[in-house]
Amino acid sequence: MRRRLDTPLQLLGPAAVVIAVGVVSNFASRSNEIYFLNALVAVSIVVATYVFIGNSGVLSFGQISFVAVGAFAAGVTTVPLESKTFVLPGLYPLLRDHTIGNLPSLLLAAAAGGLFALLVGLPLMRLSGLAAGIATFAVLEITHNVLREWERIGPGATTLSLVPETTGALQATVGALAVMAVAFAYQRSRFGRLLRASREDAAAARGVGVDIHRQRLWAFTLSGALAGLAGGLLVHLLGSITTEQVYLELTFLSLAMLVVGGVTSLWGAVLGALVVSALDSFLTEAEQGLSVGVSLDLPQGTRVVLLGAIMAVVLIVRPSGITGGRELRLP
Repeated sequence: MRRRLDTPLQLLGPAAVVIAVGVVSNFASRSNEIYFLNALVAVSIVVATYVFIGNSGVLSFGQISFVAVGAFAAGVTTVPLESKTFVLPGLYPLLRDHTIGNLPSLLLAAAAGGLFALLVGLPLMRLSGLAAGIATFAVLEITHNVLREWERIGPGATTLSLVPETTGALQATVGALAVMAVAFAYQRSRFGRLLRASREDAAAARGVGVDIHRQRLWAFTLSGALAGLAGGLLVHLLGSITTEQVYLELTFLSLAMLVVGGVTSLWGAVLGALVVSALDSFLTEAEQGLSVGVSLDLPQGTRVVLLGAIMAVVLIVRPSGITGGRELRLP
């Protein structure tokens, strides 16, 4: 009986926590609501990252490049048509002369992220260890520079603004739940089991006929599609975005969330995203001056330093994260 309950609990438990955050955000003040919505979007980003890193055991710095592609794809295509010719005159005519709605833009963001991941994954998924980490970091650098310099597909080095702010509590919650459901379905599937087998012992997996390159490529593509969707949610939350917002700091923050929660479990990805988001929001307020019984006025940059220190402590004291890398189960 307990085993039969454990399987649905692995999805329903994290889903209940995410729904609770979405409900609470409706009762928060406007100034605090943004922190709850950021946490829900962070869940989508971290779970998308978990789909590849957690199941394959291969470190990738490139998942945020798919978030960036999704964000700019959704943002550019939803800027109102009457404004686009003035604020983005250099776009290709196909992008400049057409505008789509909120839901199609999210689907386009997921498709763009998945297709980009498939293209770069074909050669890169043969790599492991340090080589894979360096190669995926190169993908992040290339993506950042292309989006910053190529004004035919976006605003270039300036801010992409006038994007409809459609990611409220409902869309952020449903988006996070959708990403979690896909991640859970994948890890329970035959493909997910084969990839985790290669993570535990690549030689043994190869010996029983597992095509490791193919399995990693499927996971990388799925992770890219989910990351692209998360990027669409992000740009529709912020209403404007620059290439710097989907670059090194977000890469570091999302990896910190995954490491703190537990790299090898969906529950760890969700819990790490929410815990680190809460801490990040608190430190952001403290850098601007915060009164909590005592006055806190931390120097700028303290947030990143403390988050890095916390990640280092977790790696030393509990390398498997606060969840131990295990899914949520009944006691």
